[in-house]
Amino acid sequence: MSELVSTRCHGADIAEYVDALATLRIRVFRDFPYLYDGDIAYERDYLATYVNAPRSLAYLVHDGDRLVGATTALPLADEEAAFRQPLADAGFDVARLFYFGESLLLADYRGRGLGHAFFDEREAWVRRAGDFEHACFCAVQRAPDHALRPRGYRPLDDFWRRRGYRRHDDISAVYRWRDIDRTVETDKRLLFWSRSLQQ
Repeated sequence: MSELVSTRCHGADIAEYVDALATLRIRVFRDFPYLYDGDIAYERDYLATYVNAPRSLAYLVHDGDRLVGATTALPLADEEAAFRQPLADAGFDVARLFYFGESLLLADYRGRGLGHAFFDEREAWVRRAGDFEHACFCAVQRAPDHALRPRGYRPLDDFWRRRGYRRHDDISAVYRWRDIDRTVETDKRLLFWSRSLQQ
């Protein structure tokens, strides 16, 4: 394993990495709990949101020429309504929320502190990007007895709490995708987490 190299890019500069990001998203999100049966055309469309948002962030980790990890963020106001509206309905000021998209890391590169680095990078960028009060993200909910839940699986809730984030059991988004064991898309419930940036 060669030395890992990190790259930060914003807005239109993300465009050159879209296909690599799309491929990484499809691979990582295929695993539980997302179980996402990905599509490259959809991914390119999804990632265009970040390319078109001047204050977005993509923090990329390469091992040689291979993208092995990445994390993204952008002002929530630049996200689609499915993610904006639940927080607006709960009384948050959408204009002062920064949304953390994904944290992606291939299995062989986990346990090396990159999960913390991803949060450090995003939180630092938010503080430089403007007058934002909170950072937020959401995570899919799966039944404890889900048939594809791996033995010994541990959710990341404790890690997120140690980072200072609070889960909002009463604030959720609904999003659709096709699971790897399904032939059609189905609705998924994603719970929001947030942290005050005034701490």
